[in-house]
Amino acid sequence: MKSILILNGPNLNMLGLRQPEVYGKTTLAQIEAMCLEHGQSKAVKIEFRQSNHEGVLIDWIHEARGKFDGLIMNAGAYTHTSVALRDAVSSAEVPMVELHLSNIHAREAFRHVSHLAPVAVGQICGFGPAGYTLAIDAICSHLDPPG
Repeated sequence: MKSILILNGPNLNMLGLRQPEVYGKTTLAQIEAMCLEHGQSKAVKIEFRQSNHEGVLIDWIHEARGKFDGLIMNAGAYTHTSVALRDAVSSAEVPMVELHLSNIHAREAFRHVSHLAPVAVGQICGFGPAGYTLAIDAICSHLDPPG
């Protein structure tokens, strides 16, 4: 059975409350339940975590090496600022899909730059909570390519 680690960065614990016009009204707990159910339907083990602390996210990325087959990360604002997260993903050698609820390319200019994109197998953004199930499907497809 494949295993996927889903990491969520700063402020994502506030989903459902924070800027619902941008991020929607779905809570992180609801997204987690959706991911666990979707993983189960695909016979994939999902582990779901959130931290507001960059160092904790880095530790979890390091921990993924040799333990998880794939990584999905919604790094929030750290996407645009953290070279340390990028380096952690590179050193973990676990394929990673970058994920965002909103379309970062249609927002403020500073959000157009992702330090994670160059070390990701792909990026999903702008599909709200559905992006999480899309990311699960994408990493599964990457791990077991069709054909």
